[in-house]
Amino acid sequence: MPCVLVIDDQKDVRAMVAMVLRVNQYDVVEAESGAAGLKAFGEGAFDAAIVDIFLAGASGVDVMATIRERVPGFPIVAVSGMTAMDFMDEAPDLANVVCLQKPFRPNDLLRALKTAQAHFAADGTEQAAV
Repeated sequence: MPCVLVIDDQKDVRAMVAMVLRVNQYDVVEAESGAAGLKAFGEGAFDAAIVDIFLAGASGVDVMATIRERVPGFPIVAVSGMTAMDFMDEAPDLANVVCLQKPFRPNDLLRALKTAQAHFAADGTEQAAV
C-alpha cells in the first residue's frame, strides 16, 4: 500500500485527510508540526506528502523545500486555507507541487495526490526510501 505523510498543525484536518486516504487504500503517517514531519520523513519510506503551507512555528514552504532537497521531485500536495498560493514563485525547487485550497472535497484531495505522483513518475525519478 502506498504511504503518505500528512503534515498539518490542525488535528481535525489531519484526521479528515487520514480518513480519506485510508478509505482509499493508503497507509498514513500524521505529523502535527514541520519538525515532526521532517523527522518522520527521515525515518520512513513515503510515496507522497501532504503539507500545510502555514504551520504553527514553521513554514510549510521550508518543510517542502527540505523534503525536496532530500528527494528531488518528491510528490507533494500543498494545502492552505489562504487564497494566495503564490509561494511557488519564491521557491523554484518546488516545481510541480500541487496546490489545494482548504476546504477541499475528498475527491479533490485524491486527484491532487494522483497528479503529484504522476509528476514524480514523469520526471523519471525512482521512488526512493528516504
